[in-house]
Amino acid sequence: MSKVLIVAEHLNGKLNSSTARCVTCAKAFHAESIDILVLADAPDAIAAEAAAIAGVGKVLTVANTANAHALAAVYAPQVVAAAAGYSHVLAPSTTFGKDLAPRVAALLGVAQVSDIAEVLGAHSFKRPIYAGNAIITVEAPATATLIGTVRTASFAAAEAGGSAAVEALSISAELPTHTRFVELQQGKSDRPDLQSAGRVVSGGRGVGSAENFSVIYKLADKLGAAVGASRAAVDAGYVPSDMQVGQTGKIISPELYLAIGISGAIQHLTGIKDAGTIVAINKDGEAPIFEIADIGLVGDLFTLVPQLEAALG
Repeated sequence: MSKVLIVAEHLNGKLNSSTARCVTCAKAFHAESIDILVLADAPDAIAAEAAAIAGVGKVLTVANTANAHALAAVYAPQVVAAAAGYSHVLAPSTTFGKDLAPRVAALLGVAQVSDIAEVLGAHSFKRPIYAGNAIITVEAPATATLIGTVRTASFAAAEAGGSAAVEALSISAELPTHTRFVELQQGKSDRPDLQSAGRVVSGGRGVGSAENFSVIYKLADKLGAAVGASRAAVDAGYVPSDMQVGQTGKIISPELYLAIGISGAIQHLTGIKDAGTIVAINKDGEAPIFEIADIGLVGDLFTLVPQLEAALG
């Protein structure tokens, strides 16, 4: 039987919803146990959140001042030590997981399975390739520990209602000294987090300028939505890179996605293909975004968006 260990993603003492999405993925293994590993300097509050996720058997904590910041080089040897006896080690396919999982796999001397989008069996998965244009089935050897990253947009977050036991681990792992934390720079916003928001309004090159992006912000505020952008808008300097949605940005799965002034390059479509309802506004009726949009409005965004905003009251 499979035993799954999920490495928790957290920031500022709060558990990221990506961890609960990994739990949903792990349930598809029909595993004997699903445990969560929390590495932090003060893990108690984070562990309590993890313990409340339905389906989690046990939460393991490693308290160490070296874990105050999520450095993959520091986390990886500890994950390897904690993973002894587990058949699967999972992390979300976010910046955190993409940084950590390859190091864990390398230390264990195994291949990694990236972007698990569907579980066919304990060692059989589907994942996207070629910017999501094709889906490949991957078979991993059952004789080695499986290290995988979970495409969080493909799995709903497991619900709360669990009451897992929390156990403090004492592990022996040599931590590297060549990597150190210097500074974390992140945008401050009162809007919902782009990665987990149920509604997202994104602007593209068609918005025209950083000043014009105010039309996107106003509509997002009216909807209580997060704000995203295409790579073209980011490259043009309209918005910072942490707002980029797509293959080289954030992969998201909101219930509602509004693509405004976005033509629909395949790299962008990769990031939104799991959205519930996609609404596109573009003056070019032949834009690729309309091929996947559930609702399409052809016209000038500077006319249509204010009308939509007014209609919302």
